[in-house]
Amino acid sequence: MYIDNHLLVVNKPAGILVQGDATKHKTLLDFSKDYVRREFNKPGNVYLGLVHRLDRLVSGIIVFARTSKAASRLSEQFREGSVKKIYRAVVEGSISKNDEFIDSIGRRGSRSFIANGKSGKYAELNYKLIKKVNDFSFIEINLLTGRHHQIRVQFSHRGYPVLGDLRYGGKKVRPDKTLLLHAYSITIIHPVSKKKLNFKADIPSNWDI
Repeated sequence: MYIDNHLLVVNKPAGILVQGDATKHKTLLDFSKDYVRREFNKPGNVYLGLVHRLDRLVSGIIVFARTSKAASRLSEQFREGSVKKIYRAVVEGSISKNDEFIDSIGRRGSRSFIANGKSGKYAELNYKLIKKVNDFSFIEINLLTGRHHQIRVQFSHRGYPVLGDLRYGGKKVRPDKTLLLHAYSITIIHPVSKKKLNFKADIPSNWDI
């Protein structure tokens, strides 16, 4: 999608890990390093800094840093919450209005949950309805915090699990077992030029909406 001396921005397909885990499957980080190595004829190891993540079953925009300085500055933007992140999703159920969710989210191992008071971390998002499709709702989400599985947990808690999300209450399995959750847009400040940059990635073509 975009590359310069400091950044690499890619559109991650659903089903690919961002970084390695116990499965030892090839990751988006591996594929991206291969691309930089080929594109710039770089022998040996290629540096790419991972400054944020997406779940394996989620698609959309990932930003890599091509230098350690860029990684440090981008990581700070994510920590401070200055990065604007827009997602699109299809959820089960019929959502009738635009709204915001504010919760406390806790984590236990690989799962997150709505917690009470001080036992979790502050989580906030707002969303708008794009359209309804049968018994599903196509929505756009402005993610204001970045908690583990935040969108999936907050919508499931209110009876609207992301389509395909069996872990958090979904009832329908998609053929490829991925989720209809997509990191659609991200806005960052370039770590060197300080220009505001916005990147968008269209939703996957296999979303039947």
